[in-house]
Amino acid sequence: MNGKLYIVGTPIGNLKDITERGIATLKSVDLILAEDTRVTSKLLNHLGARKPMWRYDEYAKDDLYERILEFLGAGKNIAMVTDAGMPNIADPGSKLISFVRERTPEAEIVSIPGPSAIVTALSVSGMNADTFTFAGYPPHKKGRQTFFKKLKEIEMRPVVMYESPHRLQKTFGDMEKICSSQHPITVAKELTKIHEEVWSGTIDEAKKHFEKDRGKGEFVIIIP
Repeated sequence: MNGKLYIVGTPIGNLKDITERGIATLKSVDLILAEDTRVTSKLLNHLGARKPMWRYDEYAKDDLYERILEFLGAGKNIAMVTDAGMPNIADPGSKLISFVRERTPEAEIVSIPGPSAIVTALSVSGMNADTFTFAGYPPHKKGRQTFFKKLKEIEMRPVVMYESPHRLQKTFGDMEKICSSQHPITVAKELTKIHEEVWSGTIDEAKKHFEKDRGKGEFVIIIP
């Protein structure tokens, strides 16, 4: 009998946000696949769980996929986690899941739902989120202009995207060219962490507000 592959949601900041089912799963599996073992070690230490870990990210080699398949074939259970949130949502995961489904269709893949920065940001934005579009991270270079031009054409609003501190100001500038400097946006920073902030204003105001130290952290940008 094959082992199970669990897709486990982990906290996006506050370690207390992991579910009871998530804790039980991480404590019971035989192996944890982690995007960054150092980050996951902090969570496991908080939970008092000691488990073998293999690093699994977008750069994983083919031999790792085969080792994972062998592990499952031996009846061992595996949990896959990313640094924060749900695997496969702007994070690694889809390639492994597709590989397991293709090579071992009978293998059971179980989702253990957890926090999501997208939903967390929308819940406090004040915007109607009956429908929305998630755009992920803007491209670093190639396709960046096309990405922002398409934002204006998206009909299913609001549009939600992620951004890192290194490109935040550049993204505000690119949005300004397409939407105008007075277009309203909401910016959620460091959700569930000590320096959490949910801010609303125009794109021009956002450029000024998130300068210097305020521009540090992980960001969710919502465009109505």
